[in-house]
Amino acid sequence: MKVTSLNSASVLIEDEDVKILCDPWLIGEEYFGSWGIYPPYEFKAKMFEDVDFIYISHIHPDHCSKQTLQKIEELGFKVIELEHNLRIRLKNNVFINILAADNCDPNVCGKLMGCGLLETKFGTTQIDTMSIIDNEKEVIVNTNDCPLQIAKNTTKLVKSLYSKIDLLLVGYVKASSYPQTFELETEEKIIESKKKQEQKLETTKDFINLFEPKSYIPFAGRYTLTGKCAELNQHRGEPELEYAFEWLKKNIPQEKHKGIILNHNEFFDISKNQVSKDYEPIDLQEKQNYVENNFLKKSFDYEKEQIPEISELLELIPKAYENFELVRKKIGWISDTTIILRLDGNNNKKDDEPIAAAISCNGDGVQVINNEEDISKFKKYLQMSLDLRLLKWLLLGPKKAHWSLVDIGCHIKYKSPKYL
Repeated sequence: MKVTSLNSASVLIEDEDVKILCDPWLIGEEYFGSWGIYPPYEFKAKMFEDVDFIYISHIHPDHCSKQTLQKIEELGFKVIELEHNLRIRLKNNVFINILAADNCDPNVCGKLMGCGLLETKFGTTQIDTMSIIDNEKEVIVNTNDCPLQIAKNTTKLVKSLYSKIDLLLVGYVKASSYPQTFELETEEKIIESKKKQEQKLETTKDFINLFEPKSYIPFAGRYTLTGKCAELNQHRGEPELEYAFEWLKKNIPQEKHKGIILNHNEFFDISKNQVSKDYEPIDLQEKQNYVENNFLKKSFDYEKEQIPEISELLELIPKAYENFELVRKKIGWISDTTIILRLDGNNNKKDDEPIAAAISCNGDGVQVINNEEDISKFKKYLQMSLDLRLLKWLLLGPKKAHWSLVDIGCHIKYKSPKYL
């Protein structure tokens, strides 16, 4: 089998006349426009005309890009959901086995996140999946975005099912909004971003040591923030691929687990144990020029909308809070921290209008905030500021926008007391 690197988590796995496209994000920007592709990927639909299967690990847009899928929809794929831990023959002697990140044990998430048993019907609280693709001779494990803490039991199960792992596709980036979107001193952001980067690389190393593959390819989570979010890139704590690869080579014996790094459209042949072309590192100055000349000019999806009145947002909050309460009670979660949702963004607030809404996380309802002094009365709070057009989408419900995607896209600015 061979694996071709396309972009981020997008790879093409081939075995003779069988082709599997994994987690396609090959064109455009995602997360409402804030995630851009660099190095740029030259998408050619013809390259995927003979693809037999598309595997999508989870529904985050950098793994399931609607823009990309629309470009290849003429292939005529039908959607099939496979059961957890069921090895399925795809074609010829190629098989796939897909496992939920938590091995269908919701208690794993409950213990880590502090919530009660959420899912009883499907047996998992996780959207992330791990896949194993084999041809009865060679085995490829794709961890996608599975967090190590959540996926430890799944990893052990995979090791018990497959006597050897030839290639591990493993993430090296923890894509999150911290620390870059938080109101912190620059020095603190530098410290926290470095800590975040090193912690993720350590978990990547742990993943590799747990699976014990012959070879591994660090992948996924490769993106650059665009538009007005571009200034946040320097404090993301998410390393360039080259840095991550060198760190892993330094900390993992290559004679035990060989590291592979690939440019776009280059491949690693497992059978021959060789790459199609030696890796060419990106030029950081060229990347910065590209950001300034291209990404900075990008606008976000919601910026085409009309800025809503504060009164309109206030009308939407009660229903949104009602839905929030249903979920909070269902998972048995409670907190004495108050969410302060700013309503004075986009500079359209009138003098007599409130500046924020205080959202209780313990069932005490919503309180309108008229001045900054009222905010300081809360002992514990997390303040969230974002474009009011996007806030309206969020309040309208997940069909318009989901809080998780908005957060990952770095569209929310956070502030909280230092002792939180």
